[in-house]
Amino acid sequence: MMTGLNQAIAAGTVNLKRRMATMVRLARLTRADPARQTQTLQVEVFAGELHDNVKHVEPYGFTSHPLPDSEAVLVFPGGVNSNPVALVVGGRAYRLQGLKGGEVAIYDDLGQKIVIERDRILIKTDRPDGLKVEAPKVVVESPDISLGGEGGPRVARVGDMVNVQYGSSAGLHPIVEGSDKVTAT
Repeated sequence: MMTGLNQAIAAGTVNLKRRMATMVRLARLTRADPARQTQTLQVEVFAGELHDNVKHVEPYGFTSHPLPDSEAVLVFPGGVNSNPVALVVGGRAYRLQGLKGGEVAIYDDLGQKIVIERDRILIKTDRPDGLKVEAPKVVVESPDISLGGEGGPRVARVGDMVNVQYGSSAGLHPIVEGSDKVTAT
């Protein structure tokens, strides 16, 4: 026979278990609004259960504009069904596969990627506009640079001896002038 106190404890335990069971849930992204300081999402947890203006907490220095149908891991603080927070949003359809242990990648739905591999860093795009670097100065430090792919034609620098095939000046001559914008050590 349950006393009133035991019944209250049992009811409280059932309520607590229910709230804890719904504190973390998987949802499907239906819309993202990246225009705010904290990106907000609209997500669907169950068929027809929409949550709007869900704050998407992103790690410092990383952001994205996730596509619809991405998956979101939601946390419901206190187990309350209002005010969820999205901690992780991922699109398994575009996720890179086959990385080796310790490798890291940034990628998008178009196949563009930056992969920190075990022995190099790969930046890849097949987009017509290519790769753009914006900086007041670019410094590349390497004793071995290939432009246009490995095994391409050689490139000369000021002071290098080059074989000139021009009229009476044919033969080996040094390059005496070069670009003010492109330099090498």
